[in-house]
Amino acid sequence: MNVTIIVPSLDPDDKLIQVVEGLLSEGFRDIVLVNDGSHADHLWPFEKAAEHPEVTVLTHEVNKGKGRAMKTAFAWCMEHRPDIDGVVTVDGDNQHRPHDVRACAEAMTAQPDKVWLGVRDFSLEHVPLRSRLGNTITRSIMKLACGVSVTDTQTGLRAIAAEHLGLMCAIEGERYEYETQMLLSLRSAGVGIGEVVIDTVYIDENQSSHFNALRDSWKIYKIIFRHMFRQARSFLTFSASSIACFLLDNGLFTLFNSVLLRSLADGGRELGATAGARVISSIVNFLLNRHLVFRSKRDIRQSAARYFALAAVLCALSALLVTLLNRVFHVSRVMETAIKIPVDCLLFLASYRIQKKWVFHEE
Repeated sequence: MNVTIIVPSLDPDDKLIQVVEGLLSEGFRDIVLVNDGSHADHLWPFEKAAEHPEVTVLTHEVNKGKGRAMKTAFAWCMEHRPDIDGVVTVDGDNQHRPHDVRACAEAMTAQPDKVWLGVRDFSLEHVPLRSRLGNTITRSIMKLACGVSVTDTQTGLRAIAAEHLGLMCAIEGERYEYETQMLLSLRSAGVGIGEVVIDTVYIDENQSSHFNALRDSWKIYKIIFRHMFRQARSFLTFSASSIACFLLDNGLFTLFNSVLLRSLADGGRELGATAGARVISSIVNFLLNRHLVFRSKRDIRQSAARYFALAAVLCALSALLVTLLNRVFHVSRVMETAIKIPVDCLLFLASYRIQKKWVFHEE
């Protein structure tokens, strides 16, 4: 494996030396430590680690946060290690075992399309209560509200293929909230998340952690709630666009049927009014969704082709499902509308997801 290990650290002690020596004994030959503005009394571990030729130390003159330290290392690797398979981030408190680091690195090299997380088992008795509760709450909220399902939301052991480092540098967040933002951004970017079960190690109940329960928890949940708000706003805007075009479609049908096409025979007038209204309203809906709902920069011809192909498929599915349900339940004509409403509601939700992920999604 051609992998760089990244270890962000603030005010370390001898545990950082143990981390470096463990990684070297496991066979890793490129280790990048990030001194995130450590106090003068805590510089000696970096100096001792730098005696190994396999170790590079990057330095922030002032504390900028774990997220910024990781991004500093990612950018450095993109410039100075262009040929690596990827990186593995490791915490400097010696709670990640070298064999687990290797397991994550091997998973990443085997499947570089995913970002691999080393996940802990929070059901074990020795896990501190605050860690167990914090992970359970955050994991549940992220799954229910954001659709991101991970076992360990705050694990610092992450294996990231080189092709994703540019994305990692662009993700918002400077401190501990960066790790949560990473998970949300991976889902939005269509990058998979894999998990490797690792040893669950807590030294002195994690007392050496610089995580501030109030300040950093607030930043993490602020990101989650902001993501929820963006998702809700997007869906509400999509719904408003659909309702507006539904009203436009019916208004145009009335106009065409009553005024513009009244000289035609009954059958031709209704067909022409329906087709004319549907063409105009669908074009308006496409433009609203492209520019206001999803704000897509994908090639307009490609988006239009996908949009109208999707519209045709959904229309056919609606007719097919309603027909099948009518035959299964033998409903009357009056009840056909009652069946069509839930069918179209489900297709409406599917349309939102498909338009977001396929029609207007930027590669």
